[in-house]
Amino acid sequence: MLHIPFEKFVLDNGLRVIFHRDQTSPLVAVDMWYHVGSKDEQPGRTGFAHLFEHLMFMGSAHAPYPAFDAIIENWGGHNNGTTSNDRTNYYEIGPSNLLETFLWLEADRLATLPSVITAEELERQLKVVQNERRQSYENRPYGRAELVVPETMYDPSHPYHWPVIGSHADLEAATVADVREFFDKFYRPSNASLVVAGDFEPAEARRLVTQYFGWLPARPAPAPVTATVRPLLANERRIVPDRVQLPRLRMEWHSPALFAPGDADLDLAAQILGGGKSSRLYKSLVFEQRIAQDAWAYQSSLMLGSLFGIGVTAKPGQGLEEIERATMAVVQTLAAEGPTDAELERARNSHSADFYKSLDNLQTRADMLNHYERVLGDPGGMAEDMARFTRATKASVRDAFARMIAGHHLVLTIIPDGSAATTTTDEDSPDEDEVTDVDISDAAGPLR
Repeated sequence: MLHIPFEKFVLDNGLRVIFHRDQTSPLVAVDMWYHVGSKDEQPGRTGFAHLFEHLMFMGSAHAPYPAFDAIIENWGGHNNGTTSNDRTNYYEIGPSNLLETFLWLEADRLATLPSVITAEELERQLKVVQNERRQSYENRPYGRAELVVPETMYDPSHPYHWPVIGSHADLEAATVADVREFFDKFYRPSNASLVVAGDFEPAEARRLVTQYFGWLPARPAPAPVTATVRPLLANERRIVPDRVQLPRLRMEWHSPALFAPGDADLDLAAQILGGGKSSRLYKSLVFEQRIAQDAWAYQSSLMLGSLFGIGVTAKPGQGLEEIERATMAVVQTLAAEGPTDAELERARNSHSADFYKSLDNLQTRADMLNHYERVLGDPGGMAEDMARFTRATKASVRDAFARMIAGHHLVLTIIPDGSAATTTTDEDSPDEDEVTDVDISDAAGPLR
């Protein structure tokens, strides 16, 4: 049975700690998840979870910017973070002798960040985030669609209604008092989980974790957010002019939440429909009918309600009406007949290959343990996760897909606005991470 060996314990203040020992290389990773994402924000205060991803890289009282990064990088380490709808994570990876340094830095910014947030630093980070919004969404080819999808598919009462990155207006209105209040509510040990992975001695690591995190006060975790997805009352059609050369069709359906029945089946259906050049959409629209440049599909699995998406980029001179009809023909055939034995096996093998390949990376394994802890309350949830795909059958994939497309959906057409001559390639096609996650890469700190 596939398994990442781990040990879990909980500090008196509620911090969940997970150890994964692997001495195959002299590296150690520290992966800290705070159980706060954009779903925990309020209307008028959107973008705060992602903003804190930036603020946390300002440093801390005892390692102010740029010392926080310099300490890690000067000794051969690397650090970064990401924000999604459902969580925010920070990680460090480097030589195993940096473990104590990594733990000290993570604990120090958890303990002292409010004291180093000034109006000047907040203003600087707000500008960085606003510029990231422009680069990732507003000025990126086809990026404007990613702002339209959540606001259309989720009603205003649902916390996925706004994008992870937030709005310009809400960010402009943020004050030091606002962000300190957000930090105080969500950045506490009881609302976090910490993974230490790699080459370390468990007894020493436990001593260090207790030393640096154990003294932080015990405070109750915030109440979990709950929400109900309201189905669309009718099929929605939206037109999005963008700085692109070629029109693109996007279609979105509501789908089961992460780990809910049907979630894994729709992952497989997405692979069968649009997972590469052997998929149904690609073969039909690109190779056979020659009306599209590319085609893809995805199941974007989230804790409070997922989205299943399809995208097709038109060939030059090709209208989207024909592409929509051809796409729906492929969709309806899969819903009526289900996949073939060969398609289901290929989809399963593709999922397994990607999954197993990801296990080669130490930091990814650490992140997986945190993921299962966050979603299932059990870092050992990998076996349960993989079993969902093993249990899937042709009938279960067909039925899950048919139930999904029976609901109303969004048809989004992205059309050239005449202001740019951008060349479209497969690299412009969004994947699940681009829809659900904001990765700050090298722009985490004020001048990174």
